[in-house]
Amino acid sequence: REAEIRNTVLAQVLDQAARARLSNLALVKPDKAKAVENYLIQMARFGQLAGKVSEQGLIEILEKVSQQTEKKTTVKFNRRRVLDSDEEDDY
Repeated sequence: REAEIRNTVLAQVLDQAARARLSNLALVKPDKAKAVENYLIQMARFGQLAGKVSEQGLIEILEKVSQQTEKKTTVKFNRRRVLDSDEEDDY
């Protein structure tokens, strides 16, 4: 039932090209597509959308959602300390 409502709202909000792009995104990154769908449904509920969203508008929304959910990766090198050093000569 909820999926029907989501599809109905998205069909009213998106044009054909934008729906195709969103469905392609859902195949590759379902979590990101779900976030974009939630964002679009929320905007539609509050009346923030004027007309149907085009493919270019969807791309802008995708960029906005990507910036909000962007994870910053850090690399930390943990070097091992060797007990015997090169300065000591053990012959």
